[in-house]
Amino acid sequence: MLEPTRSTERYARGLAAAVAAVAALVLAAHAGPARAAADPGPDLPATTPVEAVVR
Repeated sequence: MLEPTRSTERYARGLAAAVAAVAALVLAAHAGPARAAADPGPDLPATTPVEAVVR
């Protein structure tokens, strides 16, 4: 049968889980999107205008 855990142990586990969650969120926030390899330049449009797609 399981022994009852102390409240300090529960709080310590909760605190450790909270610290790990905050660290994961901070790391994820600082990991931005990858940069483009090269600028497409003025002669290569990056997107198609909406007007061209609708017609």
